Amino acid sequence: MTKIFICVAIICINSTVNSQSILGKWRTVDDKTGEEKSIVEIYERNGKVFGKIVEIFDPKKRDLPCIKCKGEDYNKPILGLKIIKNMEKDGDTYKDGTIIDPQNGKVYRARLKLDDKNTLQVRGYIAFFYSTQYWIREKE
Repeated sequence: MTKIFICVAIICINSTVNSQSILGKWRTVDDKTGEEKSIVEIYERNGKVFGKIVEIFDPKKRDLPCIKCKGEDYNKPILGLKIIKNMEKDGDTYKDGTIIDPQNGKVYRARLKLDDKNTLQVRGYIAFFYSTQYWIREKE
């Protein structure tokens, strides 16, 4: 009986851990206005996590290029732009990567962390200053 209980507990813990992944689609919410702006798909490639814009809600902004971005992202379409790059898992957070704000072209050190299974805390840092957004998991 004890062995059965232990097996069931392990299965429950595994399913809880697996269901709390940051991978998937997230609805971005502006931290200043509360406006929902886009959907970002977060995915894993070669052990690192990335995120790209897969939908923009404002039809006037869907076809705009990232004119304020620098380097390889300059003038790329914002729709499809990889805005989260090279994040690495560290416990319950992802860090050591970057996030770009396509509106101003600034690149920030980033940290991603689940607040709960449907809310992603997205934090961008410059030196000791940071800004935080809370993105909502998109229902599939």
